[in-house]
Order: sequence, then C-alpha cells, then structure tokens
Amino acid sequence: MFQGSTLELNYSTSAAGSVSVEIQDVNGDPIDGRALADCHEIFGDEIERTVTWKDGTGLKQLAGRPVRLRFVMKDADLFSFQFVARKVTE
Repeated sequence: MFQGSTLELNYSTSAAGSVSVEIQDVNGDPIDGRALADCHEIFGDEIERTVTWKDGTGLKQLAGRPVRLRFVMKDADLFSFQFVARKVTE
C-alpha cells in the first residue's frame, strides 16, 4: 500500500535501454490503464522521473490499496522508486 499521487524513479538506461512499469492488483493482474502497454517508455538518466501512463492521470485513486509493481527493464539500472504527493503535469 502507498500514499501519494505519482510514482517517481531514479534510473539510468543506455541509448537502447528502457524502463516500463505495470501496476498490478494483489493477485498479479494489471490494473486497467496501468498495464505495461499503457506505460510511456522511459529512457535516459534521471533522479526524479515521474512515471506516466497513456490516460495521463495520476495514482491518487489507487492510494491506500494494496498493489504490486512490475518493472520491465532493458539495459537499465533502477536505483530507487518512491510514491510522492505531486500533481501530474502533462
């Protein structure tokens, strides 16, 4: 369970690398709108990158619910992640 409205990553990828995040329910099923296919591909090297999905909404509606995170990485390093209370700006 988490509190907050966005998920931020500290990561680094190669030029050909990427990171994607899926949010799942407690059974491991993707939550609608938060599947891997809905996640905008992340690449580069940042310490506070907000993960976004195609619908452009934040995660506030999931706060307080138990969830699982699935990270799919290609030639990437994930140093940390955190949920924060910030407004989604997109």
